[in-house]
Amino acid sequence: MSAPRTTPVRKALDRLSLPERTFVADALRTETVGGVLLLFAAVAALVWANIPALHRSYETAGDFHLGPGALGLNLSVTHWAADGLLAVFFFVAGIELKRELVAGDLRDPKAAALPVVAALCGMAVPALVYTLTNVTGGGSTHGWAVPTATDIAFALAVLAVIGTSLPGALRAFLLTLAVVDDLFAILIIAVFFTARIDFAALGGAFLGLAVFWLLLRLGVRGWYVYVPLAVVIWALMYNSGVHATIAGVAMGLMLRCTTREGERRSPGERIEHLVRPLSAGLAVPLFALFNAGVAVSGGALGDVFRKPETLGVVLGLVVGKTVGIFGGTWLTARFTRASLSEDLAWADVFAVASLAGIGFTVSLLIGELAFTGDAVLTDEVKAAVLCGSLIAALCATVLLKIRNARYRRLVEAEERDEDLDGIPDVYEQDDPAYHLRMAEIYDRKAAEHRRIAAEKAGRSAG
Repeated sequence: MSAPRTTPVRKALDRLSLPERTFVADALRTETVGGVLLLFAAVAALVWANIPALHRSYETAGDFHLGPGALGLNLSVTHWAADGLLAVFFFVAGIELKRELVAGDLRDPKAAALPVVAALCGMAVPALVYTLTNVTGGGSTHGWAVPTATDIAFALAVLAVIGTSLPGALRAFLLTLAVVDDLFAILIIAVFFTARIDFAALGGAFLGLAVFWLLLRLGVRGWYVYVPLAVVIWALMYNSGVHATIAGVAMGLMLRCTTREGERRSPGERIEHLVRPLSAGLAVPLFALFNAGVAVSGGALGDVFRKPETLGVVLGLVVGKTVGIFGGTWLTARFTRASLSEDLAWADVFAVASLAGIGFTVSLLIGELAFTGDAVLTDEVKAAVLCGSLIAALCATVLLKIRNARYRRLVEAEERDEDLDGIPDVYEQDDPAYHLRMAEIYDRKAAEHRRIAAEKAGRSAG
């Protein structure tokens, strides 16, 4: 009688494959630098907007209009930052999503279940927390989507500032969460924050996207073809009434993110490598500069915790995000019978979930869209986003610092390369050639130690 077949236990948040580890490391390196610039831009905006002698110049700079009025594009600088520059950010988000779907963690439904469910719960629970806070407090439920977004760049900037390390699996989990989060944020903007639709302009935008797709399939190359076409598509999408950033993510999703014979990197990865620094280093910081400048007087900060709309944002980011992501991860592991990697503990997942409560760029954007026409409440909601993100950052700092010594050991083990072949040793442990190289290295080290000991003994005898 044959033994019953057992299904191997799948590991949740286990070590990444070597190609995935390399991609995640490269992506997060750029995002970390961009996050630090974003942090500086946010601080600069707050200083600029709160110094009495400079406050008027901040408003004047943000309200300055430029662009062709005949094309409906005579916009303020603040408007250009939100609708124009963030289209670049969402273009990169579209490429990231496409890559995750065809070559990353999301291509495998079983592996994708955990970050997707965690991200969905991490958006649903903050929206629920916001809604309950406002229903019970008599506030407006229009801002339910504000605390649903995670800002990966700002989260990584916090990691860089506090000097903590995260194992590759947790960093990849955070990045995948952000990618899925961006996708659903785009859907929320498209579905819930489109007040009017100009079908002629929308049809033109779709026609432009079809031409963009056809040129890609025909293998046409040259930035001088795609950049002007992208600008036309963006302008048509803007004039259609659908938020213009949708054009960015649509074009990002059209790029091919799988490699063909003879290619080291796919076209999508190459373009992402070129555009990501522009997004992280220029587009997002400039958006923050012209959107994070809100009054932070004692009275204004006190109002954040008294008004249901602003309190709902803070609680959604700090409590809703943490509970949603941690709960979604735990439930997925529980019902798919996946065990957590032996290198990690559930406390680590909770810490990363609290870090995901930093919602900045997209939260500020949705806050503007949700309360259009009410400038006072818009600024108060922006202040709530800043407060909630700061509290989430402080909580994550404490939780991550507690585990930082263990993280450092895990990262050192992941990066150790004693045979100096450019591949971390942990990925070669099942390779016989690796063990032969390591034996030779240890033999040389032992011989060197014996030689030094003999020389010391000779000097002592003399």
